[in-house]
Amino acid sequence: MTDASRLRRLTVHGWFLVMIGTLTVLTAVCGITGAVMIDRTSSLSDQLTLRISPAAIEASQMQKALIDQETGVRGFLLAGREEFLQPYATGLAAEQRSHAQVAAHIGDRPGLLRELNAISDRAAAWRRDYAEPMTAEKRDDGTVPAARVEAGKQAFDEIRALLERQNDRLAQLRVSSRAELSRAEQLRNWAFLAMIVLFPLAMVGMAVLLRNAVVRPLDQLRTASRQVAAGEFERAIPAKGPADIREVAVDVDLMRVRILQALGDSHRQQVQLREQASDLDAQAVELRRSNAELEQFAYVASHDLQEPLRKVATFCQLLEKRYGEVLDERGKQYIRFAVDGATRMQVLINDLLRFSRVGRVYDDREPVELGETLDKVIDDLSAPIEETGATFERPDKLPTVVGDSTMLRLLWQNLISNAIKFHDPARPPLIRIGCEPDADGWEFSVADNGIGVEPEFADKIFVIFQRLHSREQYSGTGIGLAMCKKIVENHGGRIWLDTGYTGGARLCFTLPAISTVPAGSGTEHEGSTA
Repeated sequence: MTDASRLRRLTVHGWFLVMIGTLTVLTAVCGITGAVMIDRTSSLSDQLTLRISPAAIEASQMQKALIDQETGVRGFLLAGREEFLQPYATGLAAEQRSHAQVAAHIGDRPGLLRELNAISDRAAAWRRDYAEPMTAEKRDDGTVPAARVEAGKQAFDEIRALLERQNDRLAQLRVSSRAELSRAEQLRNWAFLAMIVLFPLAMVGMAVLLRNAVVRPLDQLRTASRQVAAGEFERAIPAKGPADIREVAVDVDLMRVRILQALGDSHRQQVQLREQASDLDAQAVELRRSNAELEQFAYVASHDLQEPLRKVATFCQLLEKRYGEVLDERGKQYIRFAVDGATRMQVLINDLLRFSRVGRVYDDREPVELGETLDKVIDDLSAPIEETGATFERPDKLPTVVGDSTMLRLLWQNLISNAIKFHDPARPPLIRIGCEPDADGWEFSVADNGIGVEPEFADKIFVIFQRLHSREQYSGTGIGLAMCKKIVENHGGRIWLDTGYTGGARLCFTLPAISTVPAGSGTEHEGSTA
């Protein structure tokens, strides 16, 4: 595979990796070179300033200490006074101190260390063979042979020559170290200069490469895409640049072709939609007319059905009143069955009529004070409330919602009527009404201490005509909670049975909010018996 084909297969990510890799290599090479040179110059500088120069200084101090020793001995031999030996004693201590310092600094140079030890050995031999014996003789008889003094002087001249040689070696070492340090610093400076020059050049080269390989193809793709977006659907999209940009260009061009096909299909569909719209308008008109006829039919049917039922109930009651003395108990029971059946049929017809009108006839949308509607329902149910001794716990204030006041009043009526109807015979009903804000509005609850509902019937109770008890146990048509569900859902909420509640039944429902609850809401108090 050729280099050109390899480059054509690179994606934008690949180009960036190539550029970053190149820059990383340059940085690493320059950085390593600079670091090596910095370490080298630092090492040479430390060696020069911390070892060689201090060694040369201490060597000079050692030379001075030895000369002081020779001067002190010579002065004592000439004058015979003890105070002239003071330089000898101090010079001896200074020599030992300087010897230790020089040895520590040149410990990594065996040649210099051998010369230093040779000087110390010669100095010790001079002290042992000449200085100390001559001073002892001077103290004993006051005279020292001149030949012995001359021999001591020659021995010390050899030490002096060794000292001069050591100083010359240290001076040469210092000069060579300075020269090596200078070369290392020069190489370090060239390395940093190369970094300063190479980095801008590399950045410029990568910028040019990035523009030619990535930016320019992207500009061409963007220009062509905007032209297509402006309506030039015949404009072909150029496929240039890295592999992924070419793939995007091919996909965009394919999309352009499909748009052209879709436009043709859209024109054909618009004609069909216009025809369908005219058909739907005609069907809507027919549906409105049919709904109006259905409403009229429901109204007429309910009244026409109730009239015969009223007649049946009335004549059965007249029959019992007029012929009650002739009828036996079985006959009176049959009459009561007929009256009860007619009455229940009337109630069922009225409930069905109200159920059908939820969301259709009763569908006003206006602010409704739920507290006021609840007060009216409690007042309407005063008879069963007094009969059962029911009490209420309710918030001080209930919020305002948007809805149909008739339907919301019917909602409260069905829920509270159920709480009273299904109370526990062993205790008077206690009905708790709750209100709490939730994410979408308000959550309300109606809880009682009645016989409760088993969790498995949580969904069944909201189905129309579904009953959990016989008519002999509890009256009703089985429409109440189904109507509550329809009312709540028509207002944009939901209703459910709290299956975790014990000690009775608790029905919860939500309604959207339009205002916050007034101050003091949510606090409950014992209400008086209505």
